[in-house]
Amino acid sequence: MPIRYATLHQFKIFDAVARHMSFARAAEELHLTPPALSIQVKQLADAIGQPVFDQIGKKIYLTPAGEALMSASQDILDRLERLAQELAALQGLEKGRLKLATLSTAKYFIPRLLGDFCAKHHGVETSLFVGNRGILLERLARNQDDLYILGQPPAHMNVIAEPFSDNPLVVLARPDHPLVSEKNIDPSRLRDVPFILREPGSGTRLATEEFFERHSVALKTRMEFGSNEAVKQVVASGLGVAVLSASTIGSELAAGELALLDVQGFPLERKWYAVYPVGKQLTPVARAFLEYLFATAPAHWLALSQAIAVSSGSICPTTLP
Repeated sequence: MPIRYATLHQFKIFDAVARHMSFARAAEELHLTPPALSIQVKQLADAIGQPVFDQIGKKIYLTPAGEALMSASQDILDRLERLAQELAALQGLEKGRLKLATLSTAKYFIPRLLGDFCAKHHGVETSLFVGNRGILLERLARNQDDLYILGQPPAHMNVIAEPFSDNPLVVLARPDHPLVSEKNIDPSRLRDVPFILREPGSGTRLATEEFFERHSVALKTRMEFGSNEAVKQVVASGLGVAVLSASTIGSELAAGELALLDVQGFPLERKWYAVYPVGKQLTPVARAFLEYLFATAPAHWLALSQAIAVSSGSICPTTLP
């Protein structure tokens, strides 16, 4: 068989054996058996018409033909790698730019996912805007960014909203709150309990108000804030209870600063969405990041939700993944 009929698979196998000078170690790297490697190397040697390894005792050594083949194999594999990088660059995955805008509630996990994505695509330039729902909707209306991370897509805007992970809402209180020790609390029991709410227009607040309206409970609003951190601090001080995304409370539960209330109907099952205007042509980088979210965010949330359940000493959020 002429050398021109040698396969790329055979070159890869030979390269691994030559680098390790061991069929066994090359087999481990390639997840193949040593006999399978031996067959492919023998076929490659037959194509060359010369042996590529000498075996002396238990060790193997490259023959002159093997040394020439090793140099050629490295050239071939290096060129293929450069080709892959060039194609990725043409698609915008290594030299592109990603503009992402996210709710402040998602800042507890989106920056980490974005960082991991950038680590895989070193040439990608990124910018991350963090703000409340109102500001993000304004940016969305002006098409200022590639993707928007929202907990509740806008019903009044013509957008595509792709869910990529769970975003359950939970009821929080100070650990010594009288209701913490109770189970299966009827929502009506919270009618006279002071609530610490997010600002009007917040997706979390909208979902909270909708839930209690369905149960004919008028919330007793004590304070409202534009940030999750402020809400958590006030709840931890004992001034009321709150509803927040479970993704925001892991460290406070672990530190014993907050506790979950087992209220009927909670956690509220919601999703995180990647949102963009209908008709918008996503750049290759934006599409790649969207696919990365689909692949990694659910596993990230699973680990987080398990940590929350353990740190709270409760399996209250049974609907969490």
